[in-house]
Amino acid sequence: MSGGLYDEIHRPQFHFSAARNWLNDPNGLVYYEGEYHLFFQYNPFGCASAHKHWGHAVSADLVHWTELPVAIFPDHLGEAWSGSAAVDWDNTAGFQTGPKPVLVAVYTSQGYDHGLPQSQSLAYSVDRGRVWHKYVGNPVLSEVDRDPRIFRHQPSGRWIMALFQKASIVFFSSPDLKRWTRLSAIEGFHECPDLFELPVDGEAGRTQWVLHGANGEYLVGEFDGATFKPQSEKRKLDWGNCLYAPQTWNDVPDGRRVQIGWAAGGRFDAPLPGMPYSQFMTFPVELSLRRVDKDVVVCRWPVREIENIRTGTRRLGPLTLRSNENALADVSSELLDIELETDAADGSFVFELHNQTVVYDAKERRLTAAGRSAPLEPVDGRIGLRILVDRSIIEIFGNGGLVSMSCYYEATEGEAMRPASLRVEGGQAHVTDLSVSELRSVWDRVKEKRS
Repeated sequence: MSGGLYDEIHRPQFHFSAARNWLNDPNGLVYYEGEYHLFFQYNPFGCASAHKHWGHAVSADLVHWTELPVAIFPDHLGEAWSGSAAVDWDNTAGFQTGPKPVLVAVYTSQGYDHGLPQSQSLAYSVDRGRVWHKYVGNPVLSEVDRDPRIFRHQPSGRWIMALFQKASIVFFSSPDLKRWTRLSAIEGFHECPDLFELPVDGEAGRTQWVLHGANGEYLVGEFDGATFKPQSEKRKLDWGNCLYAPQTWNDVPDGRRVQIGWAAGGRFDAPLPGMPYSQFMTFPVELSLRRVDKDVVVCRWPVREIENIRTGTRRLGPLTLRSNENALADVSSELLDIELETDAADGSFVFELHNQTVVYDAKERRLTAAGRSAPLEPVDGRIGLRILVDRSIIEIFGNGGLVSMSCYYEATEGEAMRPASLRVEGGQAHVTDLSVSELRSVWDRVKEKRS
Protein backbone atom coordinates (compact mmCIF):
# COMPACT_ATOMS: atom_id res chain seq x y z
CA MET A 1 0.00 0.00 0.00
CA SER A 2 1.15 3.55 -0.66
CA GLY A 3 1.89 5.85 2.25
CA GLY A 4 0.55 9.36 2.83
CA LEU A 5 1.69 12.48 1.01
CA TYR A 6 5.53 12.52 0.76
CA ASP A 7 5.69 8.88 1.94
CA GLU A 8 4.38 7.09 -1.15
CA ILE A 9 6.08 3.89 -2.27
CA HIS A 10 7.65 5.57 -5.32
CA ARG A 11 8.42 8.96 -3.72
CA PRO A 12 12.16 9.58 -3.28
CA GLN A 13 12.93 10.57 0.29
CA PHE A 14 16.02 12.76 -0.22
CA HIS A 15 15.55 13.82 -3.84
CA PHE A 16 13.31 16.78 -4.68
CA SER A 17 9.84 16.18 -6.11
CA ALA A 18 6.84 18.50 -6.25
CA ALA A 19 4.10 17.72 -3.74
CA ARG A 20 1.69 17.12 -6.58
CA ASN A 21 1.59 17.07 -10.38
CA TRP A 22 4.21 16.89 -13.10
CA LEU A 23 7.70 18.39 -13.21
CA ASN A 24 10.66 18.13 -15.56
CA ASP A 25 13.69 20.28 -16.50
CA PRO A 26 15.34 22.30 -13.72
CA ASN A 27 15.22 26.01 -14.60
CA GLY A 28 16.49 29.31 -13.22
CA LEU A 29 19.05 27.92 -10.78
CA VAL A 30 20.40 30.84 -8.76
CA TYR A 31 21.63 31.48 -5.22
CA TYR A 32 20.67 34.69 -3.44
CA GLU A 33 20.63 35.80 0.21
CA GLY A 34 21.01 32.37 1.75
CA GLU A 35 18.65 30.53 -0.60
CA TYR A 36 19.21 28.14 -3.46
CA HIS A 37 16.37 28.70 -5.93
CA LEU A 38 15.18 25.70 -7.91
CA PHE A 39 12.67 26.52 -10.62
CA PHE A 40 11.37 23.73 -12.83
CA GLN A 41 9.02 22.93 -15.68
CA TYR A 42 5.69 22.30 -13.98
CA ASN A 43 2.12 21.38 -14.86
CA PRO A 44 -0.12 22.67 -12.04
CA PHE A 45 -3.15 20.87 -13.45
CA GLY A 46 -2.06 17.24 -13.47
CA CYS A 47 0.61 14.57 -13.82
CA ALA A 48 1.14 14.69 -17.59
CA SER A 49 3.75 16.72 -19.45
CA ALA A 50 1.63 19.75 -20.46
CA HIS A 51 0.67 23.35 -19.57
CA LYS A 52 4.22 24.43 -18.78
CA HIS A 53 4.72 26.95 -15.95
CA TRP A 54 7.77 27.62 -13.78
CA GLY A 55 7.37 25.79 -10.47
CA HIS A 56 9.53 27.03 -7.59
CA ALA A 57 11.26 25.70 -4.50
CA VAL A 58 13.97 27.11 -2.21
CA SER A 59 16.53 25.55 0.10
CA ALA A 60 19.16 26.74 2.54
CA ASP A 61 21.23 23.58 2.18
CA LEU A 62 20.43 21.92 -1.20
CA VAL A 63 18.80 19.06 0.71
CA HIS A 64 15.68 20.34 2.50
CA TRP A 65 13.33 22.08 0.05
CA THR A 66 10.30 24.32 0.57
CA GLU A 67 7.94 24.40 -2.37
CA LEU A 68 6.58 27.87 -3.18
CA PRO A 69 3.73 29.04 -5.42
CA VAL A 70 4.12 28.99 -9.20
CA ALA A 71 6.62 31.67 -10.26
CA ILE A 72 6.13 32.26 -13.99
CA PHE A 73 2.85 31.68 -15.82
CA PRO A 74 1.99 31.36 -19.53
CA ASP A 75 0.88 34.56 -21.26
CA HIS A 76 -0.11 35.85 -24.71
CA LEU A 77 3.29 34.76 -26.05
CA GLY A 78 2.81 31.15 -24.97
CA GLU A 79 3.73 28.71 -22.23
CA ALA A 80 6.73 29.30 -19.97
CA TRP A 81 9.33 26.78 -21.12
CA SER A 82 12.90 26.26 -19.92
CA GLY A 83 15.39 29.01 -19.16
CA SER A 84 17.78 30.33 -16.53
CA ALA A 85 18.19 33.04 -13.90
CA ALA A 86 20.87 35.17 -12.27
CA VAL A 87 21.35 38.11 -9.93
CA ASP A 88 21.65 41.44 -11.76
CA TRP A 89 24.26 42.80 -9.36
CA ASP A 90 25.01 45.90 -11.46
CA ASN A 91 21.39 46.71 -12.33
CA THR A 92 22.17 46.39 -16.02
CA ALA A 93 18.49 45.90 -16.89
CA GLY A 94 17.37 48.87 -14.81
CA PHE A 95 14.74 47.00 -12.82
CA GLN A 96 16.20 47.74 -9.39
CA THR A 97 14.21 50.31 -7.39
CA GLY A 98 15.59 49.80 -3.86
CA PRO A 99 18.96 49.09 -2.29
CA LYS A 100 19.02 45.39 -3.18
CA PRO A 101 19.69 43.86 -6.60
CA VAL A 102 16.96 42.00 -8.47
CA LEU A 103 16.76 38.47 -9.78
CA VAL A 104 16.36 38.17 -13.54
CA ALA A 105 15.21 35.23 -15.65
CA VAL A 106 15.22 34.58 -19.38
CA TYR A 107 12.97 31.77 -20.60
CA THR A 108 11.37 30.43 -23.74
CA SER A 109 7.84 31.56 -24.58
CA GLN A 110 6.38 28.55 -26.40
CA GLY A 111 3.88 30.21 -28.70
CA TYR A 112 2.73 27.37 -30.93
CA ASP A 113 -0.70 27.24 -29.29
CA HIS A 114 -1.10 30.93 -30.17
CA GLY A 115 0.08 30.57 -33.75
CA LEU A 116 3.40 32.18 -32.78
CA PRO A 117 6.98 30.91 -32.97
CA GLN A 118 9.10 30.22 -29.94
CA SER A 119 10.81 33.34 -28.58
CA GLN A 120 12.84 34.36 -25.53
CA SER A 121 11.25 36.45 -22.75
CA LEU A 122 12.58 38.32 -19.72
CA ALA A 123 11.16 38.45 -16.18
CA TYR A 124 12.43 39.90 -12.92
CA SER A 125 11.80 39.82 -9.18
CA VAL A 126 12.46 42.57 -6.63
CA ASP A 127 11.44 40.47 -3.60
CA ARG A 128 13.91 37.55 -3.48
CA GLY A 129 12.11 35.58 -6.16
CA ARG A 130 8.66 35.44 -4.62
CA VAL A 131 6.81 37.52 -7.24
CA TRP A 132 7.92 37.73 -10.87
CA HIS A 133 7.11 40.53 -13.30
CA LYS A 134 7.23 40.16 -17.09
CA TYR A 135 9.25 42.76 -18.99
CA VAL A 136 6.82 44.88 -21.02
CA GLY A 137 9.09 44.69 -24.07
CA ASN A 138 8.94 40.89 -24.39
CA PRO A 139 10.07 39.02 -26.32
CA VAL A 140 13.66 40.20 -25.99
CA LEU A 141 14.84 37.76 -28.66
CA SER A 142 12.64 36.52 -31.46
CA GLU A 143 14.99 33.68 -32.39
CA VAL A 144 13.17 30.37 -32.68
CA ASP A 145 14.06 27.32 -30.61
CA ARG A 146 14.62 27.42 -26.92
CA ASP A 147 16.26 26.98 -23.53
CA PRO A 148 18.30 30.18 -22.98
CA ARG A 149 21.18 29.79 -20.53
CA ILE A 150 22.38 33.19 -19.25
CA PHE A 151 25.33 34.24 -17.11
CA ARG A 152 27.48 37.30 -16.58
CA HIS A 153 30.84 37.09 -18.40
CA GLN A 154 33.07 39.23 -16.22
CA PRO A 155 36.06 39.68 -18.61
CA SER A 156 33.85 41.22 -21.31
CA GLY A 157 31.38 42.87 -18.93
CA ARG A 158 28.47 41.41 -20.89
CA TRP A 159 25.64 38.98 -20.41
CA ILE A 160 26.06 35.77 -22.40
CA MET A 161 23.24 33.56 -23.60
CA ALA A 162 23.67 30.02 -24.89
CA LEU A 163 20.54 29.06 -26.87
CA PHE A 164 19.60 25.74 -28.44
CA GLN A 165 18.83 26.14 -32.13
CA LYS A 166 18.49 23.37 -34.72
CA ALA A 167 21.00 20.87 -33.28
CA SER A 168 23.38 23.71 -32.42
CA ILE A 169 24.13 25.95 -29.49
CA VAL A 170 24.17 29.61 -30.51
CA PHE A 171 25.86 32.28 -28.38
CA PHE A 172 24.53 35.82 -27.92
CA SER A 173 25.68 38.78 -25.84
CA SER A 174 23.84 41.70 -24.26
CA PRO A 175 24.70 44.76 -22.16
CA ASP A 176 21.29 44.83 -20.45
CA LEU A 177 19.42 41.51 -21.01
CA LYS A 178 17.08 43.31 -23.42
CA ARG A 179 19.19 43.78 -26.57
CA TRP A 180 20.95 40.66 -27.84
CA THR A 181 23.64 40.27 -30.50
CA ARG A 182 24.42 36.94 -32.15
CA LEU A 183 28.08 35.92 -31.70
CA SER A 184 28.78 32.39 -32.92
CA ALA A 185 27.49 28.82 -32.94
CA ILE A 186 28.68 25.27 -32.40
CA GLU A 187 26.96 22.23 -33.85
CA GLY A 188 26.17 18.82 -32.45
CA PHE A 189 24.14 19.46 -29.29
CA HIS A 190 20.55 18.85 -28.24
CA GLU A 191 18.54 21.38 -26.18
CA CYS A 192 18.99 22.76 -22.62
CA PRO A 193 22.61 23.97 -22.90
CA ASP A 194 24.85 24.85 -19.98
CA LEU A 195 28.21 26.63 -20.14
CA PHE A 196 30.53 27.31 -17.22
CA GLU A 197 34.17 27.69 -16.18
CA LEU A 198 36.02 25.46 -13.71
CA PRO A 199 39.57 25.23 -12.37
CA VAL A 200 41.58 22.19 -13.45
CA ASP A 201 42.68 20.05 -10.49
CA GLY A 202 41.58 22.84 -8.17
CA GLU A 203 44.14 25.33 -9.47
CA ALA A 204 42.39 28.73 -9.61
CA GLY A 205 44.84 30.11 -12.18
CA ARG A 206 44.28 27.26 -14.62
CA THR A 207 40.69 27.03 -15.83
CA GLN A 208 38.74 25.59 -18.73
CA TRP A 209 35.14 25.83 -19.89
CA VAL A 210 32.56 23.06 -20.07
CA LEU A 211 29.72 23.04 -22.61
CA HIS A 212 26.97 20.41 -22.59
CA GLY A 213 23.42 19.77 -23.75
CA ALA A 214 20.42 18.01 -22.25
CA ASN A 215 21.72 14.48 -22.77
CA GLY A 216 24.86 15.32 -20.79
CA GLU A 217 27.39 14.99 -23.60
CA TYR A 218 30.04 17.63 -22.95
CA LEU A 219 33.09 19.30 -24.41
CA VAL A 220 35.95 20.90 -22.50
CA GLY A 221 37.54 23.92 -24.13
CA GLU A 222 38.03 27.69 -24.18
CA PHE A 223 35.42 30.44 -24.26
CA ASP A 224 36.51 34.03 -24.85
CA GLY A 225 33.11 35.65 -24.44
CA ALA A 226 32.21 35.11 -28.08
CA THR A 227 33.33 31.68 -29.32
CA PHE A 228 33.68 28.24 -27.77
CA LYS A 229 36.75 26.31 -28.97
CA PRO A 230 36.71 22.61 -28.04
CA GLN A 231 39.91 21.03 -26.77
CA SER A 232 38.51 17.55 -26.23
CA GLU A 233 36.28 14.89 -27.69
CA LYS A 234 32.74 14.63 -26.39
CA ARG A 235 32.32 12.73 -23.15
CA LYS A 236 29.39 11.66 -21.00
CA LEU A 237 28.48 13.38 -17.75
CA ASP A 238 26.53 10.32 -16.66
CA TRP A 239 26.21 6.70 -17.81
CA GLY A 240 22.88 5.88 -16.17
CA ASN A 241 19.34 5.78 -17.54
CA CYS A 242 17.72 8.96 -16.26
CA LEU A 243 19.87 12.13 -15.98
CA TYR A 244 18.44 14.73 -18.38
CA ALA A 245 18.67 18.50 -18.85
CA PRO A 246 21.15 19.05 -15.98
CA GLN A 247 21.85 22.68 -15.05
CA THR A 248 24.17 24.47 -12.63
CA TRP A 249 23.52 27.25 -10.13
CA ASN A 250 24.57 30.84 -10.79
CA ASP A 251 26.06 32.99 -8.02
CA VAL A 252 26.92 30.25 -5.50
CA PRO A 253 28.96 32.21 -2.92
CA ASP A 254 31.71 29.67 -2.16
CA GLY A 255 32.65 29.23 -5.80
CA ARG A 256 31.30 25.72 -6.12
CA ARG A 257 29.70 24.64 -9.39
CA VAL A 258 26.62 22.73 -8.23
CA GLN A 259 24.48 20.75 -10.66
CA ILE A 260 21.06 19.13 -10.54
CA GLY A 261 19.10 17.36 -13.28
CA TRP A 262 15.76 15.85 -14.11
CA ALA A 263 15.65 12.15 -13.21
CA ALA A 264 13.58 11.38 -16.29
CA GLY A 265 11.78 8.12 -15.63
CA GLY A 266 8.44 6.51 -15.15
CA ARG A 267 5.36 7.31 -17.17
CA PHE A 268 5.06 10.54 -19.13
CA ASP A 269 1.30 10.55 -19.73
CA ALA A 270 -0.03 9.61 -16.27
CA PRO A 271 1.25 9.17 -12.73
CA LEU A 272 2.30 5.82 -11.37
CA PRO A 273 -0.69 4.12 -9.69
CA GLY A 274 -1.75 5.96 -6.55
CA MET A 275 0.85 8.69 -6.93
CA PRO A 276 -0.18 12.38 -6.69
CA TYR A 277 3.01 13.51 -8.49
CA SER A 278 5.17 12.50 -11.45
CA GLN A 279 8.95 12.88 -11.90
CA PHE A 280 11.70 14.21 -9.62
CA MET A 281 15.23 15.61 -9.57
CA THR A 282 18.61 13.95 -9.17
CA PHE A 283 20.61 14.68 -6.03
CA PRO A 284 22.75 17.85 -6.28
CA VAL A 285 26.40 17.26 -7.12
CA GLU A 286 29.50 19.42 -7.10
CA LEU A 287 31.39 19.48 -10.39
CA SER A 288 35.16 19.61 -10.79
CA LEU A 289 37.70 19.19 -13.57
CA ARG A 290 40.41 16.58 -13.19
CA ARG A 291 43.30 15.86 -15.52
CA VAL A 292 43.47 12.16 -16.40
CA ASP A 293 46.44 11.29 -18.58
CA LYS A 294 46.17 13.87 -21.38
CA ASP A 295 42.46 14.55 -20.97
CA VAL A 296 40.51 16.90 -18.72
CA VAL A 297 37.41 15.19 -17.35
CA VAL A 298 34.33 16.46 -15.49
CA CYS A 299 33.82 14.76 -12.11
CA ARG A 300 30.47 14.68 -10.30
CA TRP A 301 30.29 14.20 -6.51
CA PRO A 302 27.35 14.50 -4.07
CA VAL A 303 27.29 17.87 -2.31
CA ARG A 304 28.69 17.83 1.22
CA GLU A 305 25.33 18.96 2.62
CA ILE A 306 24.17 15.34 2.47
CA GLU A 307 25.77 15.13 5.91
CA ASN A 308 22.77 17.11 7.19
CA ILE A 309 20.54 14.05 6.83
CA ARG A 310 22.91 11.37 8.10
CA THR A 311 21.64 9.62 11.21
CA GLY A 312 24.88 7.73 11.76
CA THR A 313 27.83 6.19 9.94
CA ARG A 314 29.26 2.73 10.49
CA ARG A 315 32.76 1.78 9.42
CA LEU A 316 32.68 -1.86 8.29
CA GLY A 317 36.14 -2.09 6.72
CA PRO A 318 38.93 -2.81 6.16
CA LEU A 319 38.10 -6.45 5.59
CA THR A 320 38.68 -9.37 3.28
CA LEU A 321 35.41 -10.16 1.54
CA ARG A 322 35.06 -13.76 0.49
CA SER A 323 32.63 -15.34 -1.92
CA ASN A 324 29.05 -15.46 -0.64
CA GLU A 325 29.76 -13.38 2.51
CA ASN A 326 27.40 -10.42 2.90
CA ALA A 327 29.29 -7.35 4.12
CA LEU A 328 26.01 -5.46 4.64
CA ALA A 329 24.20 -8.12 6.63
CA ASP A 330 23.53 -5.74 9.54
CA VAL A 331 22.27 -2.85 7.39
CA SER A 332 18.49 -2.42 7.50
CA SER A 333 17.80 1.20 6.49
CA GLU A 334 16.20 1.90 3.09
CA LEU A 335 18.02 5.25 2.63
CA LEU A 336 21.78 4.82 2.36
CA ASP A 337 25.06 6.50 1.44
CA ILE A 338 27.61 3.71 0.89
CA GLU A 339 31.34 4.21 0.29
CA LEU A 340 33.68 1.39 -0.71
CA GLU A 341 37.34 1.30 -1.64
CA THR A 342 39.28 -1.77 -2.72
CA ASP A 343 42.83 -2.38 -3.88
CA ALA A 344 42.49 -5.99 -5.03
CA ALA A 345 39.72 -8.16 -6.44
CA ASP A 346 39.56 -11.46 -8.28
CA GLY A 347 35.89 -11.38 -9.16
CA SER A 348 32.91 -9.05 -9.09
CA PHE A 349 31.42 -6.87 -6.39
CA VAL A 350 27.67 -7.43 -6.39
CA PHE A 351 25.37 -5.03 -4.49
CA GLU A 352 21.69 -5.81 -4.00
CA LEU A 353 19.93 -2.56 -3.14
CA HIS A 354 16.15 -2.06 -3.15
CA ASN A 355 15.75 -5.13 -5.37
CA GLN A 356 18.22 -3.60 -7.81
CA THR A 357 21.62 -5.07 -8.68
CA VAL A 358 24.80 -3.01 -9.02
CA VAL A 359 27.90 -4.87 -10.22
CA TYR A 360 31.54 -3.91 -10.56
CA ASP A 361 33.35 -6.53 -12.62
CA ALA A 362 37.03 -6.28 -11.67
CA LYS A 363 38.16 -8.40 -14.60
CA GLU A 364 36.22 -6.46 -17.24
CA ARG A 365 36.65 -3.19 -15.33
CA ARG A 366 33.03 -2.26 -15.86
CA LEU A 367 30.26 -0.93 -13.67
CA THR A 368 26.72 -2.12 -14.43
CA ALA A 369 23.29 -1.10 -13.10
CA ALA A 370 19.71 -0.70 -14.40
CA GLY A 371 20.65 -2.19 -17.75
CA ARG A 372 23.44 0.35 -18.30
CA SER A 373 27.21 -0.10 -18.20
CA ALA A 374 30.22 2.19 -17.79
CA PRO A 375 33.99 1.66 -17.97
CA LEU A 376 35.73 2.12 -14.63
CA GLU A 377 39.49 1.71 -14.58
CA PRO A 378 41.48 1.52 -11.33
CA VAL A 379 43.25 4.70 -10.25
CA ASP A 380 46.62 4.03 -8.59
CA GLY A 381 45.55 0.40 -8.31
CA ARG A 382 42.32 1.15 -6.46
CA ILE A 383 38.63 1.30 -7.19
CA GLY A 384 36.34 3.60 -5.23
CA LEU A 385 32.54 3.43 -5.31
CA ARG A 386 29.96 5.66 -3.67
CA ILE A 387 26.28 4.74 -3.92
CA LEU A 388 23.27 6.83 -2.87
CA VAL A 389 20.22 4.63 -2.35
CA ASP A 390 16.71 6.14 -2.35
CA ARG A 391 13.24 5.09 -3.39
CA SER A 392 13.02 5.01 -7.21
CA ILE A 393 16.64 6.05 -7.79
CA ILE A 394 20.15 4.79 -7.13
CA GLU A 395 23.11 7.07 -7.98
CA ILE A 396 26.60 5.63 -8.30
CA PHE A 397 29.89 7.52 -8.36
CA GLY A 398 33.14 5.80 -9.30
CA ASN A 399 36.67 6.89 -8.41
CA GLY A 400 35.81 10.24 -6.89
CA GLY A 401 33.21 11.05 -9.54
CA LEU A 402 35.18 10.25 -12.70
CA VAL A 403 32.22 8.05 -13.59
CA SER A 404 28.62 8.56 -12.47
CA MET A 405 25.45 6.57 -13.10
CA SER A 406 22.01 7.92 -12.22
CA CYS A 407 19.62 4.97 -12.34
CA TYR A 408 15.84 5.22 -12.14
CA TYR A 409 13.90 2.12 -11.18
CA GLU A 410 10.25 1.38 -10.51
CA ALA A 411 9.31 -0.23 -7.22
CA THR A 412 6.75 -3.01 -7.23
CA GLU A 413 3.63 -2.38 -5.17
CA GLY A 414 3.36 -4.91 -2.34
CA GLU A 415 6.84 -6.37 -2.87
CA ALA A 416 8.91 -6.35 0.31
CA MET A 417 12.24 -4.58 0.08
CA ARG A 418 15.05 -7.10 0.44
CA PRO A 419 17.85 -6.29 2.90
CA ALA A 420 20.92 -4.64 1.38
CA SER A 421 23.79 -6.93 0.50
CA LEU A 422 27.33 -6.75 -0.82
CA ARG A 423 29.04 -9.91 -2.00
CA VAL A 424 32.02 -10.95 -4.09
CA GLU A 425 31.51 -13.51 -6.82
CA GLY A 426 34.29 -15.51 -8.40
CA GLY A 427 37.01 -14.87 -5.85
CA GLN A 428 37.75 -12.62 -2.92
CA ALA A 429 38.59 -8.97 -2.40
CA HIS A 430 40.55 -6.88 0.05
CA VAL A 431 38.29 -3.98 0.98
CA THR A 432 40.41 -1.14 2.32
CA ASP A 433 37.39 0.92 3.38
CA LEU A 434 33.66 0.30 3.66
CA SER A 435 31.37 2.77 5.39
CA VAL A 436 27.59 2.98 5.43
CA SER A 437 25.66 6.11 6.42
CA GLU A 438 21.95 5.79 7.10
CA LEU A 439 19.92 8.80 5.96
CA ARG A 440 16.70 10.37 7.16
CA SER A 441 13.93 11.57 4.89
CA VAL A 442 14.12 15.26 3.96
CA TRP A 443 10.32 15.26 4.12
CA ASP A 444 10.12 14.35 7.83
CA ARG A 445 9.22 17.90 8.86
CA VAL A 446 6.58 18.14 6.13
CA LYS A 447 5.07 14.80 7.14
CA GLU A 448 4.87 15.91 10.78
CA LYS A 449 3.02 19.11 9.84
CA ARG A 450 0.53 17.15 7.76
CA SER A 451 -0.07 14.42 10.34
